[in-house]
Amino acid sequence: MFKISETPIDAEELHHAVLGSGQGALVDFLGVVRDHSRGRKVVELEYHAYKPMAEKKLRQIGDEISKRWGIDAVAIVHRVGKLQIGDTAVVISVASPHRAEAFAACKYAIDRIKQIVPIWKKEYGEDGAEWIEECGVSVESAQAGA
Repeated sequence: MFKISETPIDAEELHHAVLGSGQGALVDFLGVVRDHSRGRKVVELEYHAYKPMAEKKLRQIGDEISKRWGIDAVAIVHRVGKLQIGDTAVVISVASPHRAEAFAACKYAIDRIKQIVPIWKKEYGEDGAEWIEECGVSVESAQAGA
């Protein structure tokens, strides 16, 4: 399961998608909206994505994990829209026979999301809104690559 969602993410659903009888480890990463960033108070966030390309890139990350660690039990869901403090923005679930590979693959996934997935974040603070440059992909190149 690799998708962009406009609704809250159900981590339990991701567990069911990846967990099987051969897995001895299940590692989750939940990215949660916090109330501060770069020394500034944050009131809410808004995520935007170029959905067709973003979902393609999430699947690519799953393929990279499969090649590198031999793990096929990976699910990644990223939420878009306005999110409040405490809301979950992204969930990554990785299941594998052993914990070391599951932890490494989960960390790899969140790092790669920030590098290659066309998702952009707008932070709303007490002094206004600001686009945050997190994704290494511009809107133009994301649209050209779809």
